[in-house]
Amino acid sequence: METTLLILKPDAVQRGLMGRIITRFEEKGLQIVGAKLTMISPETAATHYMDHAGKGFYPGLVGFMTSAPVLILAVRGIGAITICRNLMGATFGSKAAAGTIRGDFGVSNSFNLIHGSDSPEAAARELGIFFGAGEVLEYTRAGDRWVYDSSSGKPE
Repeated sequence: METTLLILKPDAVQRGLMGRIITRFEEKGLQIVGAKLTMISPETAATHYMDHAGKGFYPGLVGFMTSAPVLILAVRGIGAITICRNLMGATFGSKAAAGTIRGDFGVSNSFNLIHGSDSPEAAARELGIFFGAGEVLEYTRAGDRWVYDSSSGKPE
């Protein structure tokens, strides 16, 4: 199982899309194992986006991410990072395919609704920024036996 970080950005929260977006991940079979609605501080945004510091879009990105509440999610499943990124769609809503979150709900190249970790290393780092000890849960869902075929002895 892989755990990844998602952030429903201020535009998703302000537009009332949280439920519709979360539903897509749950309907796919992924498990929500952590969630918090919060305001990101400028310091936390700077830590999260440190790879973009010095780029022309960086001040606007930090300003946007700290402008309104966001929903931080920890999501778990086999191949969760790739699955989440495929559900999100291309970075720019104007270029994202229909059927993806950004393709269905976004048109802006600046306001792109959602962030998702792009690698296991990024997921571990980002989960550590937004979740403390004990805030990402381990629990069994009764329906998991219908999400993953375990007849071979391991879930697939």
